[in-house]
Amino acid sequence: MRLCESLAINLKYFRLKYHLSQEKFAEILGTTLSYLNQIENCKVDVKCSTIDKFASNINKFDKKVKLSSEDLVKYEKSHITNFSRIDERKKI
Repeated sequence: MRLCESLAINLKYFRLKYHLSQEKFAEILGTTLSYLNQIENCKVDVKCSTIDKFASNINKFDKKVKLSSEDLVKYEKSHITNFSRIDERKKI
């Protein structure tokens, strides 16, 4: 698995864990909605310094968690989420 895929999985996991929209989570990470969306869809390569900043900002947001940049790029099967677009969800 590529690092960008692991990063995308982990960022989506933390966003779901905190019940945040992409827009609000982007604010917490210190980035833009557009850039977070590109990261979560593996459309861009992310610098190490940016990953460090994301880990630091998540730690500031949730004082109980002690994330490192390595934690954000480490593959965790339990972090896989089943996100789908609203317009792609099955109608019941």
